[in-house]
Amino acid sequence: MNRILRRSAAILTSATAMTVLPSVTATAAPAQAQPCVQKVAVVNNAGFVLSWAASARTGEQSAPTDDYPINQTRIIDLSTTALPEGTDIRPYVEAVGGTNEYGSSYVSYCDNGQTATYSVTGTTFDYSVTLLT
Repeated sequence: MNRILRRSAAILTSATAMTVLPSVTATAAPAQAQPCVQKVAVVNNAGFVLSWAASARTGEQSAPTDDYPINQTRIIDLSTTALPEGTDIRPYVEAVGGTNEYGSSYVSYCDNGQTATYSVTGTTFDYSVTLLT
């Protein structure tokens, strides 16, 4: 009987110890976005004039493009910005007289000559910025 009591007490002690220990969960660093590109192009397929800047996960931004109308494209070569290689970026689009929107997904900056293209579609207050390639 003493053996059973000692074993029960040991089980209770371990269960209590487990509930007291703080739970620690590791958060994985976000994987580098794909594709990896040097340039970002934004095609204006929307019904308004827009400009855009390359925006990093940290909130850092490149200088914005000029304002441009429908059926035109502007390209930012990330090697001409202060953003370091390996930075995940996406366009931050400003509709003239409308709202601001981020690109649908990030791409990563690699000095490799490749270009990612986003398309802006919609109207001044209701539009999307979608990664095409």
